[in-house]
Amino acid sequence: QGQLVESGGGSVQPGDSLRLSCVAAGFPFSGAAFSWYRQAPGKEREHVATIYSTETLTEYSDSAKGRFTISRDNRKSTVYLQLTDLQPADTGVSYCHRMNYATWGQGTQVTVSS
Repeated sequence: QGQLVESGGGSVQPGDSLRLSCVAAGFPFSGAAFSWYRQAPGKEREHVATIYSTETLTEYSDSAKGRFTISRDNRKSTVYLQLTDLQPADTGVSYCHRMNYATWGQGTQVTVSS
């Protein structure tokens, strides 16, 4: 089912930005759809954004709309999540997921605090 490896998390202050990356391997990338999820401490994992094989087709959760942007680079087999105007409520582990398969990355930690 392949492998996903996330990176790009970190500790930032409110209002800062981060770009998360998810590198895929072991399966045909260009035809796959991907999602980003976030899991805050003590909470369920929740959907943040999805990008389909048609790069212009994307979906966002209400909390992500207007602040986060999902994109992909098929040449690099990489999915990105640009995070802007980060707030403490955005703290958690962000995971990359290959849709319709049980393929998840190990996660990357995002911590937002002043």
